[in-house]
Amino acid sequence: MGGSLALCFKDLPEVTVVGHSVNPNSVRKYVDRGVVHSATTSFKEAAEDADFIFLCVPVGNLEEYLLKLQEIDLKPGCIITDVGSTKASVCRAAAKVNLRNAWFIGGHPMAGSERSGVEAASRLLYENAFYVLTPAPGVPEEAYERLVELLNHTKAQLVRLEPKVHDEIVGAISHLPHIVAAALVNQVSRYAEVNPLYQDLAAGGFRDITRIASSEPVIWRDILMDNRQVVLDLLHQWTEETNLFIRLLEAEDGEGIEEQFSKSRAFRNQIPERRKGMLHSLYDLYVDIPDHPGIIGQIASLLGSERINLSNIQVIESRADVPGILRLSFRSDRDMDKAAAILKDKYEVR
Repeated sequence: MGGSLALCFKDLPEVTVVGHSVNPNSVRKYVDRGVVHSATTSFKEAAEDADFIFLCVPVGNLEEYLLKLQEIDLKPGCIITDVGSTKASVCRAAAKVNLRNAWFIGGHPMAGSERSGVEAASRLLYENAFYVLTPAPGVPEEAYERLVELLNHTKAQLVRLEPKVHDEIVGAISHLPHIVAAALVNQVSRYAEVNPLYQDLAAGGFRDITRIASSEPVIWRDILMDNRQVVLDLLHQWTEETNLFIRLLEAEDGEGIEEQFSKSRAFRNQIPERRKGMLHSLYDLYVDIPDHPGIIGQIASLLGSERINLSNIQVIESRADVPGILRLSFRSDRDMDKAAAILKDKYEVR
């Protein structure tokens, strides 16, 4: 997240981007990869003359960093922000520390990737993604507008929210789905201990809809503990939703089940399909291919010749005399659309 922000700002006139890490190897990596102009292991050196400070650390470490900033003689008017996915707690922590002439404005870029670290940095990560800002009541409008002006270079869609409202929304659209996915995978894994076919047959759709169950455990521990009360309320409401299906099935109410799926389909169909959000999108094509030697290499070479970057190839099914199903994964919808246009003349693409 931090590396992508740095790339968005690095080439702006009269802007110097300084990176910080306590790890000397990371500091060297930031510079060697051209993500920042310079980097240092000294937090004080990185922060004391900054106009803007982006705290790109896990949610559980944000208060610690705010306390460190309290001990530094920051530049008057300095704006401090973060990229954490919960906002109420960090805004409360910021209100308790004495930042003197500096201002804290909570931030949450609602975009991400299955990859992590500076290796995953991309100046396009935030393009067309929602970027939430949560300024405290005492923050001058002039300071808020300065941060907005800088963040406009990310090409994100900036949204101003109250911290509590932000946490309630992301709790429903991100935190709860992560718990549901993890619980579902854990339930099926218990069945697989008795019958391995559960794991074998879970390929494809089940793996896709539960992909967020593979998220980093420590990060999600911190997020869920930080947004604990919101998540608890959502889980109680989720229990009511699952209990509704229990009642419908017990009553053999087919019309009621149909009604629930009709409601969910209607709402889901209204959700924008190509807009970046809390959960990163899958850009996958499924291609029916004949089962003969070299076919996968041919497709990869064809796409490569058109400078289309494939992030993954998976053979879902391939047996003698039966067409195989090839899943091609891309990092952007543009690459996916371009690949579909190229392949559809020779193969069945869906």
